[in-house]
Amino acid sequence: MVVRSVVRPFIPREFQDLLSSGIRSFLLRLRNKMTMVIEPYDGYAQNELFKAAQVFLAAKQSVSVRRVRVTKSTKESHSTLAIIDRNQMLVDTFHGVKLKWVLVSRQAGSGNQVHQGRKSAAEHGEQYFELTFDKKHMEIVDKSYLPFVMDEAKSIKREKKTLKLYTSKCIGSGSSVWSSVNLDHPATFQTLAMDLELKKKILDDLDRFVRRKEYYRRVGKAWKRGYLLYGPPGTGKSSLVAAMANYLNFDIYDLELSGLHSNEGLRRLLVATKDQSILVVEDIDCTIQLQDRKSETQAAYMNRMPMGYQQKDRVTLSGFLNFIGGLWTSCGNERIIVFTTNHIEKLDPALLRPGRMDLHVPMSYCTSFGFKLLASNYLGIDHHELFDQIESAITTARVTPAKVAEQLMRCDEPKVALRDMILFLVNHKRKENEEVIEEKAGQSQLIEENGGG
Repeated sequence: MVVRSVVRPFIPREFQDLLSSGIRSFLLRLRNKMTMVIEPYDGYAQNELFKAAQVFLAAKQSVSVRRVRVTKSTKESHSTLAIIDRNQMLVDTFHGVKLKWVLVSRQAGSGNQVHQGRKSAAEHGEQYFELTFDKKHMEIVDKSYLPFVMDEAKSIKREKKTLKLYTSKCIGSGSSVWSSVNLDHPATFQTLAMDLELKKKILDDLDRFVRRKEYYRRVGKAWKRGYLLYGPPGTGKSSLVAAMANYLNFDIYDLELSGLHSNEGLRRLLVATKDQSILVVEDIDCTIQLQDRKSETQAAYMNRMPMGYQQKDRVTLSGFLNFIGGLWTSCGNERIIVFTTNHIEKLDPALLRPGRMDLHVPMSYCTSFGFKLLASNYLGIDHHELFDQIESAITTARVTPAKVAEQLMRCDEPKVALRDMILFLVNHKRKENEEVIEEKAGQSQLIEENGGG
C-alpha cells in the first residue's frame, strides 16, 4: 500500500485567523461588486457608448496609465489618444462613487466570451470595456454617470473635431455617396462685412437653435433650421456659410442638384449625411430646373405612356420639398439647410415658406460699416482722414464687399489704397450711370419700334 502525504506549511493560529478574516472580507466585497460589459457592437450596429468611453477615457489623466497609443491620420489636425495595454485599469470618481474601467482584449476562441450576441467582442477577438463599481450605486451609474460619459465625449469630440467639406460622388460608385476634404476656411462672424444688426440676428438665431433640442422634441418638430441667403453675386453668401460652420463647429455638405437624375438619388444622399451639419444648395435658382406642380402633373402623365415616350427621371419639386420638410428630416438631429440665390424672385413660393426656409437673410451691397470692417481686416486701420469721403461714395455706388476687398488688397500702404478706392468708387458709379442711360435708351427705342406712345 502506497501512502501519499501532503506537506502543508506551518501557519501560526493568529495568522490563520487574520488570513481567514481577509478572505471573508474580500469575498464580501466581491459579492457586492457589479461589472458592466461595454462592447463595440450591439448586434450589428456600433455601440455608441463604447465609442464615447474611448474618447472619454483617453482624455482622463491617471498615474496608473503607463502606456497609450497615439495615432494621427493625414486628414486630421489632431492626434488621437487611446488606452493600449490589455487589462489596463483606469479609476474614475463620480459624485463620490469609485468606478474602475478596464480595457479587456481577448482573442477569438479563447473561451472567455462575454455573451452570445450576434457580434460579440470576445468572439471576434476585439476589445471591450469592463466597468466595475459597488452594486448599491447601480442607479447612479446607469442614470447619471453613463449619460455624463456620453455628453463629455461629445464635448471632447467637438473641441478636437476637424471640419469637413463633403461633396457628392457618383451614386453608383460604391457604399459611400459622399467624399470629403478638410474645411479650413478662415471666415468668421468677426470678419464678415455685413451690418452689425443682421450679424447679431443670425448669431442669436443659431444660438437659440442649438440649445433647443428638448424644445423641438416637446413641440413635435424635427431639429432642423433653414436659411435662405439671397443677394447679388459677391455679397458674401458663401463666406457666411463658412462662418456659420466655424461658429457651430458643423461639417458642410455641398449638394449639387444638377448631378442628380432622380428623387431616389436625392434620398440616398440625404440619409448619408451626419448630425451637426450644414447642407448647402448654392445658386438654387440655376443649379437645376425644378419642375412646378403643373409640369409635374404632365410628367406623371408622360410616365404612364409607353417606354419610348417617357420623360427621363429627374429631381422633381415635390421630391425636393419632401427633402427639406418631409419625414426624412426626423432621421437626424441638429441639421441646418442653407439655400443661396442671386434671384429670389425666381424661386417657387413653396420653397420659401417657414418650416423650409425659416430665416431669410438679405445679402446687400457694401455699406459704410462693411467698408470699415474690410479696411480693418485688410489694411489694419480703424480711422483715416479719407474714410468720410469713401463712406459718402460707397452709399450711392452699388459695389459688393468682394469688389471692395479686391481693391483693398492691391496695396499695403493705407493712404495709397484709400485714394485708389475713391477713384474706383467714382469710376464704378460713372459706369453704372452710363449703363442705366443705355438701358433707358434701349427701352425707348423698343417702344418706338413697336409704335407705342
